[in-house]
Amino acid sequence: MDMKLEVVVLPVTDVDRTKQFYRSLGWREDADIDFGASRIVQLTPPGSSTSVHFGTGITDATSGGVRNTYLVVTDVEAARAELAGHGVAVSEVFHRDATGAFAPGIHPDRGTYSSFASFSDPDGNTWLLQEITDRFPGRVDGVTYGSAEELERALREAAAAHGEHEKETGEYDEQWPAWYARYMADHQGA
Repeated sequence: MDMKLEVVVLPVTDVDRTKQFYRSLGWREDADIDFGASRIVQLTPPGSSTSVHFGTGITDATSGGVRNTYLVVTDVEAARAELAGHGVAVSEVFHRDATGAFAPGIHPDRGTYSSFASFSDPDGNTWLLQEITDRFPGRVDGVTYGSAEELERALREAAAAHGEHEKETGEYDEQWPAWYARYMADHQGA
C-alpha cells in the first residue's frame, strides 16, 4: 500500500501572520477553513506534493517547534536569492565537509545532497533548503512535469528514443506505453 506524506502540521501563534509569510514566498493557498472552535489553513510550496497545515485547535505542539523540515531545490544559491528577494532572513549557503561537519559555502564539487541554506517562519519553525541535482538510484518513483510544455517535450524525446529502440530491435513494440513511461521517469530533468 502506498503511503504518501501529504501534510506537515506547523505550530504557530498568529495564523494570519503565518499565512501572509508563506503566501509571500509564492506558496499556493489550498484552504482556509474556519470551524468555529478551530481553523485550518493549508499552503503548498511550488512544485511540492506535500503541504503545510497550521491554524487554531489542530495541535498542542509548542509554536516554532518544527525543526529543519527539508525543501529540496535544484539550485540552492538561486533558491536562497529568491527567498532573500522576498525579504526572508535566509542563511548563507553551507555544506557538509569530508568529516560530516558543516562548512561555509557551496559544496566544492557541487555534490548532490550536500549544500544547504536555512530560514525560519515568524514563529521559529525552521526550514532547510537542500540542493539535489541527481537522485540516488531508485530514490524517486513519482514523476511530475511543471507544465504541459515540459510534458510535451518529454513525450517527443521519448518518441524519438523509442523510434531508435524499434529500429534496433527491428520489430513493433506493443509495450511502448511502458517503455515511454520508464524512459520519461529515468530522463526527467536530464
